[in-house]
Amino acid sequence: MNQNTSILLVEDDMNLGFVIQDNLKMNGFQVHLCQDGKAGLKAFGDNSFDLCLLDVMLPKKDGFSLAHDIRKINPEVPIIFLTAKAMLDDKIKGFNLGADDYITKPFNPEELVLRIEAILRRSLGSAKNNSSEYSLGRFTYDPTNYILKHPEGDKKLTKKEAEILKLLCDHKGKVLERDLVLNMVWGDDSYFNGRSLDVFITKLRKYLKMDSSVKITNIHGVGFKLECA
Repeated sequence: MNQNTSILLVEDDMNLGFVIQDNLKMNGFQVHLCQDGKAGLKAFGDNSFDLCLLDVMLPKKDGFSLAHDIRKINPEVPIIFLTAKAMLDDKIKGFNLGADDYITKPFNPEELVLRIEAILRRSLGSAKNNSSEYSLGRFTYDPTNYILKHPEGDKKLTKKEAEILKLLCDHKGKVLERDLVLNMVWGDDSYFNGRSLDVFITKLRKYLKMDSSVKITNIHGVGFKLECA
């Protein structure tokens, strides 16, 4: 199971992060290490992970906020919190966010591996299939190959267009927050990136014009909603 299992590790203590990463790699896991919450969210948007290992006290975006955003994108991916705190309130908050486990530092590296393997065994077979195609009216969207399919012709999307459309598809019929898109796709919610997002949304609307039942609606001051009549 370990050989093809990919873990997102977000830990701001560089030394501890490398120790955890090396230990997990020695046990056969693929590990992507980030050192702040925003970088972790960007990495989650760019890659497919089987489990997230998140420190609670992180710069730029704390572990609880990061888990909250990850849950908006994928409600099923297992999450384990790492923290130096042992306060009951923090544990309750973590579990309310959908955490699968909560490990207090310092911890035994072997115990961490065993807990990860136990959670993965439980989640095996129930994980969301990230390669699934999406049905949007007369369109079919293939997020793996960035192709928007239509009976009258297919459109190959750019990487950014593809990432944004996948987020909209994951939230179809629901409001997708603007800042979440910016942090997932660009890793930063700056004004410049916001203007770029508006350009990409305009392009996606142009592609989707071939089916009048599919539209991207602006929700003023909040974000966007992908609607299919």
